[in-house]
Amino acid sequence: MAMWDRIKDQAKALQQQNQGSGGSGARGHHGPSTGSGTSAPGGSKAQLVGLLKTQLTSLKTELKSGAYRDASMAVCALVAAADGHVDHAERQHVESLILSNDVLQNFPADQLRTRFNKHVDQLMADPIRGRAEAFQEVAKAAKKPAEARAVIQTGIVVAGADGYISPAEEQILREACSTLGLSSAEFGI
Repeated sequence: MAMWDRIKDQAKALQQQNQGSGGSGARGHHGPSTGSGTSAPGGSKAQLVGLLKTQLTSLKTELKSGAYRDASMAVCALVAAADGHVDHAERQHVESLILSNDVLQNFPADQLRTRFNKHVDQLMADPIRGRAEAFQEVAKAAKKPAEARAVIQTGIVVAGADGYISPAEEQILREACSTLGLSSAEFGI
């Protein structure tokens, strides 16, 4: 648990640093997480995503359970389908992000691809049932707090890969936090 506390402190310090440096100008009064889906002043969303990637990599040896793998693939699919549509290019892009993720390389690529695509297919064929099944997978990671937090971090890294997290993606991540018994404020979403 001490490692997670250190990671949280680093993320908070980064957010505070960005709030302090972005305090003037048209967007400065909103802070880093307005729920609007826009990047925060000074690119703090992109910096936070980079920090989360680094933190996840530092936990690589601890994140080898099937619950983490399955919950992460479900979150990735939910994020990809957040706007209600996943075209072929977006599916390939998210798959590429998954397969190149240092921590997810703990698992065979075919397992990751199969689980991700299963959830995307379910979400597109029957969104209500697909969401329910994906969130059931997410819930399996709730037993281990470090894994639960890593699932959310993985979702943020995928959602923020382009430096922008949409309002729909933020909502999915907040729901995933709730499913895992975590505060979304802890992650700035």
